[in-house]
Amino acid sequence: MSDTQTLIENRPPSVANLFLERVSATPDAEAYRYPVPSASGEGPDAWKSLNWGQAAERVFAIAAGLIELGVQPEQRVALAASTRLEWILADLGIMCAGAATTTVYPQTNADESAFILSDSESRVLIAEDAAQLAKAVEKRGELPALTHVVVIDPAGVETSDWVLTLTELEARGAARLEKDPELVRERVGAITKDQLATLIYTSGTTGRPKGVRLAHDSWSYMAKSIAATGLISAEDVQYLWLPLAHVFGKVLTSGQIEVGHVTAVDGRVDKIIENLPVVQPTYMAAVPRIFEKVYNGVAAKARAGGGAKYKIFQWAAGVAREYAKVSQDNFRRTGTASVPFALGAKHKTADALVYAKIREAFGGNLRACVSGSAALAPEIGYFFSGAGIHVLEGYGLTESSAASFVNPGEAYRTGTVGKPLPGTEVRIADDGEILLRSPGIMQGYHGLPEKTAEVLEADGWFHTGDIGELSPDGYLRITDRKKDLIKTSGGKYIAPAEVEGQFKAVCPYVSNILVHGADRNFCTALIALDEPSILEWAKENGLEGKSYAEIVAAPATVSMVEAYVKELNAGLQKWQTIKKFRLLPRDLDVEHGEITPSLKLKRPVVEREYKHLIDEMYAGAREA
Repeated sequence: MSDTQTLIENRPPSVANLFLERVSATPDAEAYRYPVPSASGEGPDAWKSLNWGQAAERVFAIAAGLIELGVQPEQRVALAASTRLEWILADLGIMCAGAATTTVYPQTNADESAFILSDSESRVLIAEDAAQLAKAVEKRGELPALTHVVVIDPAGVETSDWVLTLTELEARGAARLEKDPELVRERVGAITKDQLATLIYTSGTTGRPKGVRLAHDSWSYMAKSIAATGLISAEDVQYLWLPLAHVFGKVLTSGQIEVGHVTAVDGRVDKIIENLPVVQPTYMAAVPRIFEKVYNGVAAKARAGGGAKYKIFQWAAGVAREYAKVSQDNFRRTGTASVPFALGAKHKTADALVYAKIREAFGGNLRACVSGSAALAPEIGYFFSGAGIHVLEGYGLTESSAASFVNPGEAYRTGTVGKPLPGTEVRIADDGEILLRSPGIMQGYHGLPEKTAEVLEADGWFHTGDIGELSPDGYLRITDRKKDLIKTSGGKYIAPAEVEGQFKAVCPYVSNILVHGADRNFCTALIALDEPSILEWAKENGLEGKSYAEIVAAPATVSMVEAYVKELNAGLQKWQTIKKFRLLPRDLDVEHGEITPSLKLKRPVVEREYKHLIDEMYAGAREA
């Protein structure tokens, strides 16, 4: 058995144990950096630090405070907050109390938040601010298990027997620890590896999210396995902005605890560009949309600079892609990332003119980025690779605790998601579906044994719903989606049938609608109108006598449908909303093979036939 295997197999039962080990080993080492906005609200933020010992003091106080509120092992404590230091401290406090974290996106509406809190039977909600508290207040009658709400930012909040602030919770915990100083350590010591640690809700085709049950052992395994890849070290500085309610964000906190490096945490996406030169990270994780936005921003700036500057950028972008493809191919064949002399010379010139400025914008110290949650367009990946920003694509799901594959550092291959993490097994089923087995695989869907049985075999193999192929040396390439869900380039799952069904309930003139958005940065729709209905509408709106094609092309018709799309969007989560749509020149039918005899939509056929309209809606959204 190798040293790596020994470390992974001899892991402690929980990340709570790893946290205590980290605090004991390096109590005075810097653990977290976090921004403190200026008093005036103007000018750059100040950044403060917390060492591991200081973090532990707060974590223990939160854990003891929750125990004081009556929280028992495995009972759920919900977290509804953006990515910030307090989210991490609260999550660690929940785990150290032996309880389980239920994650809630702060953007989630009151109805879905209430469903998650109710389905998880969460006893306590840790809410970011008055806005998050208001959702719980509105739905309190539907949440009999919820005994307390703890608010991080108390502005505008009235405390009561049901509502207290995080400061008050920590004070209660500190007082309890004075009487019982070993309370938290005893709770941690009692945690078993199969004990529930996290409930993360992921959307299903029915529209209601499913709670993915992840054990303490899953996170302990992730921490050890990530460290075993050698991609991170104690000298690293991570910039963490990803949503911690998402499994991709949360897994990054586990790896950090095992390795002991610094994490700068700030979930404000609009601050990323401002923060990078200040934080100067050595690595960060992101979703493809961020790389798309950076690329688009650079291209737009070049265009604004005039024809000559834009031509230089286009030339440099081409050189970057060629350089990346040649060097990666040579590394694969020979183990050396060499390029021909002429290409190297062009690359050196392009680096001075373009690439160096891009690296500086990322803080100047960036060693690598990890991209996950959705597919990264290869041309974007090759561009950044050639520009000296190494984007290591990875793959995993909520059901696999986020990380199952990641590209190795020097030997990464753009367009693949790399190799399995140590301790993860993979096989490709006869139909091409990717199957995974590892300690990171979920226990099942909360309260849904039949749904669990559909994807999780008795011997531990998990059916991902994705189609892929393995290279002879173990690199995985995702080639298709087996499941109906689509995932945006921002990493959000969307059930298109749910959105389509809602639109049909809103718009009386629609016949068929196809929502598109897989690996895109926003959702669009192709809409076909019901001919008899729209002809009747046309008579009343000055379009009598026009053909169907003429009616759907008329500005008045487009405006009418747009009003219904806005009505639909008002009831959707932000990432589900339809940003653009096109009306089809005719209805979909069986004769053209677009729908089945039972009137089910054939998505691939429609998307292929109307590819020009889909491309038109995304034109300019990302440079090729």
